[in-house]
Amino acid sequence: MSIGELASTYACLILSDEGIPITAEKIAAILKAAKVDCESYWPSLFAKLAEKKNIEDLIINVGAGGGGGGAPAVAAPTAAGGAAAAAPPPEEKKEEPKEESDDDMGFSLFD
Repeated sequence: MSIGELASTYACLILSDEGIPITAEKIAAILKAAKVDCESYWPSLFAKLAEKKNIEDLIINVGAGGGGGGAPAVAAPTAAGGAAAAAPPPEEKKEEPKEESDDDMGFSLFD
């Protein structure tokens, strides 16, 4: 994360906390007051984000993560059939064939 990105993030948090509308000019003013030199595109990017998203909602949902896939859905009983879908039968554990030893062949090295 670059310094300009981090500073713009903090500026948005400050503005949001004070209830001030977030604009590129206000973000740039905070960065200038803090003596932070950053690329000129960061304040405008964060201002565009603040137009579309509520910063407070982003803060509240910071740990809400998405993706990653969920648990498989369980079939619910239907009104027409009244019975739930049958669970798949448990997989049978197959025994692996054991390797034959020399004792099984009727001779050994020391006979």
